[in-house]
Amino acid sequence: VQLQASGGGLVQAGGSLKLSCAATGHSFRSYSMGWFRQAPGKERDFVAGITWTGGMTYYADSVKGRFTISRDNAKRMGYLQMNSVKPEDTATYYCAAQGRADQLDNARNYGYWGQGTQVTVSS
Repeated sequence: VQLQASGGGLVQAGGSLKLSCAATGHSFRSYSMGWFRQAPGKERDFVAGITWTGGMTYYADSVKGRFTISRDNAKRMGYLQMNSVKPEDTATYYCAAQGRADQLDNARNYGYWGQGTQVTVSS
C-alpha cells in the first residue's frame, strides 16, 4: 500500500481545510487508517483514526469537535476535514494505514505512511 497525502496549505485561524489521502493497493480497504501530525521540534502526534468499515472513529482531545475523519473505500481515499483551525494546528500532517482498530492512536501499529502535507494556520 502506498499513500499520498494532499490538500495542505495556508489558512487563517477559524477557517477550514480538507486533507485527502489517496491509497494504492486493494488491501487499503481492510485497514484502519489514521492521521498524525508533527510540528517542528515536536514528536509526531495522533490526530484522528477510523476503522476499515468507517464504523468507528477516534479523535485526539485537541481536535475533537473540530476535525472529522472519513474514508471512501471504493475510491481508496481517506479524508480529514479540519474546521475552526487554530495556529496550534500548524504541522505536517501524515496519513497512515494498517493500524489496529483497538489502538487507533498508536503510531507503532501503522505499517504504511504517506509523505506528509504541510498545514499552516495564521493568526
